[in-house]
Amino acid sequence: MPSAMPTEPESSSQPPKWRGLLLGAIMRFLSDRDPGTLAEIRAAMEREIDAAGPEALMKLLERLAKSGSDWGYNPPDPLARRIHEVLADWTLKPDSALVGGEYGISVAGKPVVIFANHLSYSDANVLEVMLHRAKLELAERLTVVAGPKVYSSPKRRFSSLCFGTIKTPQPPTRASENAVMPLRDLVRAARRSIEIAHERLGHGEALLIFGEGTRSRTRGLQQMMKGVDRYLDPAGTLVMPAGIVGSDEMYPIGDDTLYPVRIVVALGRPVDAQRLRERCNGDGRVMLDAVGLAVASLLPPEYRGAYDESADLGEARAVFAELWQ
Repeated sequence: MPSAMPTEPESSSQPPKWRGLLLGAIMRFLSDRDPGTLAEIRAAMEREIDAAGPEALMKLLERLAKSGSDWGYNPPDPLARRIHEVLADWTLKPDSALVGGEYGISVAGKPVVIFANHLSYSDANVLEVMLHRAKLELAERLTVVAGPKVYSSPKRRFSSLCFGTIKTPQPPTRASENAVMPLRDLVRAARRSIEIAHERLGHGEALLIFGEGTRSRTRGLQQMMKGVDRYLDPAGTLVMPAGIVGSDEMYPIGDDTLYPVRIVVALGRPVDAQRLRERCNGDGRVMLDAVGLAVASLLPPEYRGAYDESADLGEARAVFAELWQ
């Protein structure tokens, strides 16, 4: 979303005004469309907002005005989700597809952590929409572990309201300048985000983690961050790889326009996290590299990066072959 998202409303007595500001900000995000298409998109979003009612609109705008400085759990907003579904109808090309839906069905009602590659700020939204279209209940219980940038502006907070989110710090090697934290604060915040994630898994939610810690600027997978395996600690947790292709062209880095593209989301076989840890003798680095190889196996060769066939990953490759191939 563009930076001109509406700020906190002064009064709830002017819903038409605030509806117009919200729609205007969204429409600027679609500036490459022809006038006729823009008119259709706007009319569809107006119907959704009007159907939700003024109270839902004002609640959404109030949440957009918050800074997101809290390290707790942030629940989804139903109206934000519906608006994004409308946008997806004009942004995801008709031949977009979800592959491996049977794996999504197999984890229904179970605690699961999804590891996916990270290409764009839109990745979590793309995954949520594709799960929803496939009628997988995963879409209804999705919670995303998100870095501070997601909460840094109204436009990013708007996209994050389509699902639950847990704010987590980025390590200095992956953080942008405005997200760097003192080590003590970073450790404390990271521990808190993991505790909250374990609580959400206990409530039956599905976690989505971008284990690279930041978007890839080359399409290629980066090595999974050290310590992310801690999210897999609760007994009975499953780990499921997912590959996303196309979102880097839908919302390119450095661009504020949303382009129509073909998206492919592939889900991989879920594996018991405790079994994975035992097979790796408790070595978190080996665990994460095995998960990275599982994600890479769902992607075209040019997206595999640090986990392509030439990577020297020793035991992790043996673990991947045993559990996922």
